[in-house]
Amino acid sequence: MTDSARRTATPAEFWAIPEGSRFHELIGGELVDKAAPSGEHGTAQAGIVGALHPAFQRRAGTGGGPGGWWIATEVEVLLQTADIVRPDVVGWRREHSPERPTGVPVTIRPDWTCEIVSPSHPTDDTVEKLRLYHRVGVPHYWLVDPRDATLTVMRWSDAGYVTLLRAERGEVIRAEPFDAVELAVGTLFGDDPPA
Repeated sequence: MTDSARRTATPAEFWAIPEGSRFHELIGGELVDKAAPSGEHGTAQAGIVGALHPAFQRRAGTGGGPGGWWIATEVEVLLQTADIVRPDVVGWRREHSPERPTGVPVTIRPDWTCEIVSPSHPTDDTVEKLRLYHRVGVPHYWLVDPRDATLTVMRWSDAGYVTLLRAERGEVIRAEPFDAVELAVGTLFGDDPPA
C-alpha cells in the first residue's frame, strides 16, 4: 500500500485483518502499512535491543544493570486515542507496569518508543507518530535513522517533544531514559562495540 493508496478504516476493520497478515497500523483513522524491514532496519532494531535489553530488562536492583524496564519489539499497542501502533522497539517502566505487558493489543501506554525511520515512509515516524506519541503522553521518543546513521533522543514537554540529543556513528553517548549506561551509536548500525 503506497501513501496514495492508504484508506480510512475503523478499529473493527483493522482487527478483522488476520493476525499473520496484519503488518499495519491504524493512525488517525488511516490504515498504514508497515514498510518491509530492510537489512539496515533489522540491524538497527537488533542493535537497540542488544544495547538495552541486558542492562534494563530486569527488576531494578538485580545484578547486571540498572533494570526497571520491560522492552519489546513489534508489539501492537492500542493507544487511548484508538490509534493502533506497532513501534519497532518499545518499553514500559516496571514502576508504571509492574507486570509484563501482555496480550494483543497491549493497552498500557508505553514510557518509551523507538522508531527506525523507513526510507519509503519517513514522515510516518518523523511527523505522524511523533505527533501521536506526544498527544498520548509517551515520555520518551527515539528516532533511529539508518539513512544517515543517526540517533535522535527526545523527551515529552507540553509544547512538543524536545530534542535532547542527536548523535551519529562514532559517538558514545548516554541517552534518556537509558542514560545509566553508555551507548555506542555505531552499534545500532552494525559496527563492532568499541574496545
